[in-house]
Amino acid sequence: MTQSPPPGAPRARIPGPQQPPPPYPSIRAGLWRRCLWGGLALWALTALVTYATKNTTLLPTLILLGSFLVPVTFVLWAYERHGRDLGVQVILGCFLTGGLLGVLGASVMEYYLLHPSLWMYVGVGLIEEAVKLAALMFVLRRRPRIHGLRAGLVLGASVGFGFAALESAGYAFNAAVSLQGIDLRALLETEILRGVLAPFGHGLWTAIAGAVLLAHRHPNGRFQFTGRVLGTYLGVSLLHALWDSTHGIAIWLVARLTSTGLSKALFGVGYIPAPTDEQKHLFTLFSVGGMVVVALLGVAWVRSLARRDPSWRNTP
Repeated sequence: MTQSPPPGAPRARIPGPQQPPPPYPSIRAGLWRRCLWGGLALWALTALVTYATKNTTLLPTLILLGSFLVPVTFVLWAYERHGRDLGVQVILGCFLTGGLLGVLGASVMEYYLLHPSLWMYVGVGLIEEAVKLAALMFVLRRRPRIHGLRAGLVLGASVGFGFAALESAGYAFNAAVSLQGIDLRALLETEILRGVLAPFGHGLWTAIAGAVLLAHRHPNGRFQFTGRVLGTYLGVSLLHALWDSTHGIAIWLVARLTSTGLSKALFGVGYIPAPTDEQKHLFTLFSVGGMVVVALLGVAWVRSLARRDPSWRNTP
């Protein structure tokens, strides 16, 4: 006769069919929104406390929050919408490892290969887009099954946003340090500007190049540098160069249209001495308008790539 267990004793688990674990971590929809608004609130609170207390030990927190907020938000959005099957580990590896390798590689190559000239921005574009693609290939070197347009868009954007976050942290630090001490206003202005522009820069360009690179990846994992891959690399490098040089192009256009006889030396200085009101308005129009045009070209390019991949269109 079987005796029943005493009251309060744990019951034995009856074996039965088990549900397989989910193929990827379950993340509630809308995490990227909570990250954006929560991070923005924390950044604003940190800025307010830093301004009120003049506590310079909060500067690293302020710089990191402002530099990583938008890039991390976009990577979370890409993971939720289009990258769950790729896995958190790969996307995080592309963001951190790819971004860090890209920044280090670009810094070394630009230091030794570039010199101030009218073609410097072209060199910066070629170098930075090359090292970001090399970083992407390094992260994926032992994952031969990852290929296709959608994977390239998501992982390329992850590398680009990692690069942008680390680069923005450096620019924010440089803006904060001045001969008169810590310039908190310049730091905040730099972080706001780069945060607003972040979706249209490094993440967008590397997403385009990564999509074409992984679309032409061989089934055995070998990367193929076809004419289309090389052409895409040159194209995004040109977008990068145009984006960086909009300031100088605006100065040149103002000089041409206002007939002030500005010399070429002003392009190296980066500003117009004693500009008139007309020149100020024209400069703002051309510099902002140029960045908008470059951004629209990049967005149109990435949308045209996304339309070619049925898995991207069918993602909920």
